[in-house]
Amino acid sequence: MSRTMTIPRPDDWHLHLRDGAVLQAVLPETARHFGRAIIMPNLVPPVVTGAQAAAYRDRILAALRDGMDFTPLMTLYLTEKTDPEDVAAAHGSGLVTAVKLYPAGATTNSASGVRDFDRVRPVLEKMAEIGMPLCVHGEVTDADIDIFDREAVFIDRVLEPLRRATPGLRVVMEHITTQQGVDYVKSNAENLGATITTHHLVINRNHILVGGIKPHYYCLPVAKREEHRLALRAAATSGDARFFLGTDSAPHTDPNKESACGCAGCFTATNTLSILAEVFEQEDALDRLAGFASEHGPAFYGLPISTDTITLTKGDPVDYPPKIDTGDGPVTLFDPKMPLRWRVT
Repeated sequence: MSRTMTIPRPDDWHLHLRDGAVLQAVLPETARHFGRAIIMPNLVPPVVTGAQAAAYRDRILAALRDGMDFTPLMTLYLTEKTDPEDVAAAHGSGLVTAVKLYPAGATTNSASGVRDFDRVRPVLEKMAEIGMPLCVHGEVTDADIDIFDREAVFIDRVLEPLRRATPGLRVVMEHITTQQGVDYVKSNAENLGATITTHHLVINRNHILVGGIKPHYYCLPVAKREEHRLALRAAATSGDARFFLGTDSAPHTDPNKESACGCAGCFTATNTLSILAEVFEQEDALDRLAGFASEHGPAFYGLPISTDTITLTKGDPVDYPPKIDTGDGPVTLFDPKMPLRWRVT
């Protein structure tokens, strides 16, 4: 027998759309189900000014197919040369929703990120003054720190001192992957939230490495031990409003994933809602899916919950295509290695 549930139309609070031919192909995969998304600015070159954000937003809107209703929420890429007044003007106009902090070298196209955090303090102080959120890729990049420890070390060495030095700054810890990340969010009652990805609820590091390297499960932050995956599932399904969905859906063409130095990222835009429904059902928490996917994020960002709805129906397994075609080559869809019986209807 089929089963249905209806929730407010979800939003994605961490999304990569890329540009050009890939943007044209992947945007409909998000816009089909999601009403809004925080758009990552790590293009080449990165989106660092209000003018660049406006131009990128225009390219996104131009790529929307007829009949699709989708609002890109733009971000600025924080550099050590970012102008606080440009940030404030872009936010005040409604053009830009947040600023993104990448530690230099932490992930894809992050070479222009921050090395000396004291040099961005004027921007952070301005953001605290105007109530503008800072989205943080929370990993250190020190060569002597093990890749599986980068998030925990970042919290102690960078994030906690940064937040103490800038009272009132609203921070989103993006794509948390560890028990330490969960615990840190829980220990702070105000001005701190965290996004959790679809794929980190499903895979641990064994999925990447056991039985041969699986490049389409390689992401940054990299998936951790099983104990951390379980901590993320508990947080996502808890009903705690400090945790909300940010898919970090990150398309790369297959040649760029399946290479001697493969790109990091999992493309999950197409099947995220099916996967989430399965995960929340497994955790006996379907009644909390709307909070995680549709309600907690808008509350943190000070935006209204969507008045539109989507309906999910459980029935026969959904047959998603393994790849989508782009003008630059195929992009492989994340495979959760479990039947997906929930679909948007």
